[in-house]
Amino acid sequence: MTQTTIDDALAALNAQADPARAEEMRAYHKIERGYLGLSNPQVDDLVKTWRDGASVEDRVALAADLWATDIHEAMVAAAKLLTQARMKPDADAWALIARWAEGFEGWAVADHAASAGARRLVAEPSRLDQLEAWTTHDNMWTRRAALVMTLPWARLNNLKPADTEARERVLGWAAGYADDRDWFIQKAVAWWLRDLSKHDGERVVAWMAEHGDRLKPFARKEALRILEG
Repeated sequence: MTQTTIDDALAALNAQADPARAEEMRAYHKIERGYLGLSNPQVDDLVKTWRDGASVEDRVALAADLWATDIHEAMVAAAKLLTQARMKPDADAWALIARWAEGFEGWAVADHAASAGARRLVAEPSRLDQLEAWTTHDNMWTRRAALVMTLPWARLNNLKPADTEARERVLGWAAGYADDRDWFIQKAVAWWLRDLSKHDGERVVAWMAEHGDRLKPFARKEALRILEG
């Protein structure tokens, strides 16, 4: 199968551009970059065709080129190209996602990339060591990514010892974030705890008893929303 080039991909994205919707997206996301006005399903459909038969190496190369365009939909597509549970070899994919994380801006594109990153972390949990450094990063979005990428450990049942260790490690990071006044950090902590409450409510109650008074009121409420009904 012929490899999809960056020119091919950009032509396909631009063919579905909606200028009016693009301006709405620019106003909504409030980040100065290119917008084409495509929906996520439109991007999904294109990515499926680009992934079909492509090697991991080719997908990583295309993802790197798409991200570098600084066009919203191209960056979302880049992340989706690498969002796969099984990917071998995946070292280059993880390295690319980790580089992206160092420069995240805003939640939308970052969360797509975090979804890809989460799968690479589950595939190789030792990569949590790299995230440890993100927890004190100057970029708030990078700090937030350490929680968003590790959400799979909040959602596990029947944990193995290594999973329990990873979960406790992230809960330690969350405790370190409790005094961070940024809304998005508080929201990420609450999100992690809320998802964990579906699987281990007692652990969330214990965490909140120790650290909850340091969270903002909205985050405390969100973290306990499911447990308190």
